[in-house]
Amino acid sequence: MTTRTSAPARSPVTALLALLLAALLGLSACTGAEGGGGTPQGGDEPEAPPPPSVTLTPEAGSESVAPRDEVSVSVTDGTIESVALTNPEGEEVEGQLTDDRASWSVTEPLGYGKTYTFSGHAVGADGTRQAIEGSFSTVTPGSTIGVRSNVGDDQTYGVAMPIALTFESPVENRAEVERALHVETDPEIEGSWAWMHNGTSAHWRPKEYWEPGTEVDVRADIYGVDMGGGAYGGNDLTVSFSIGREQIVKANTQTHRMKVFREGEQIADYPASFGLESDPGRVTRSGTHVVMSKHATYFMNNPGYGYEDFEVQWAVRISNNGEFTHAAPWSVGDQGHRNVSHGCVNLAPEDAKEYYDSVLMGDPFEVEGSSEPLTPRDGDYHDWIYSWDEWTGMSALS
Repeated sequence: MTTRTSAPARSPVTALLALLLAALLGLSACTGAEGGGGTPQGGDEPEAPPPPSVTLTPEAGSESVAPRDEVSVSVTDGTIESVALTNPEGEEVEGQLTDDRASWSVTEPLGYGKTYTFSGHAVGADGTRQAIEGSFSTVTPGSTIGVRSNVGDDQTYGVAMPIALTFESPVENRAEVERALHVETDPEIEGSWAWMHNGTSAHWRPKEYWEPGTEVDVRADIYGVDMGGGAYGGNDLTVSFSIGREQIVKANTQTHRMKVFREGEQIADYPASFGLESDPGRVTRSGTHVVMSKHATYFMNNPGYGYEDFEVQWAVRISNNGEFTHAAPWSVGDQGHRNVSHGCVNLAPEDAKEYYDSVLMGDPFEVEGSSEPLTPRDGDYHDWIYSWDEWTGMSALS
């Protein structure tokens, strides 16, 4: 028989001491040797925010700044507290501050040959203030070139009406100027600028005739634009107009008829006499003419053919080369049969009056059948003699 000897039982005091010792040893094991789990021992102070930095455009001291160049103030590491740009008379230029107050830009063109001065302050995140200061001067042009338009505000024109902007002098820097010309239409329509008359005019026409009822806004922002040769734009121009109903004349010098179509439907068929074909100086030109003006009474002049101040009624000009429709009671017997005029379209008085009453500036007047075509020599509105590829090729931006 084996005899087992039992370990002596621990007293309660001994057990409690053992538990306390184990707890102390556990705390020591969880604590790093260098107190990694305790409170940080010191550390670097946080960096101070940088002061605000101001950028001027153009830079202070700049010269020959164009009146439409960018003029602005921008701030990094801060915001604009106050800013102004003043002219030599102390007047403030209009400008716009962004919502975050980080930049400010001029919103109007400046003047020529003037010195402008920035003033104000920027402020940093810590309240540090930085002065906004500096001056620059604008260009003094050798000359200025103004512009005018053939179309007028709130007027209504026919579906072939070109927009013609005429400049006071030839434009050398045509691409730069064309970028400043804008046409907006409702509904949208495809169109293009073309330079004509040795750079003294820019015309805009749609690819096809205007859609009736189109609303048109034209803007020429040429003031302050470098037009080349030391010249700068002299004025801006804006104009808004409308396109009316569609009315197209189709005239044929061989059938001796002048037909009028309204919205695609024929509304008139007049017997007519056109320019005498045996004389190239008197032939009515073939091609798309554009109605330019109308006069209840007009005095014709052609000294080379022996007449001056010859009075006619119900005259409608269709080119600058002397071509009109008008009343010609003296040639009624020839109308519908023979061409006897000096280039005009002769009509019976009642027919001439009826057409006169119906016409709008800008109406197309299409002539066919003659031996001489309409050319640039025949005046301002020969825009429709060009194919679309030819027309767009006359743009400085083509």
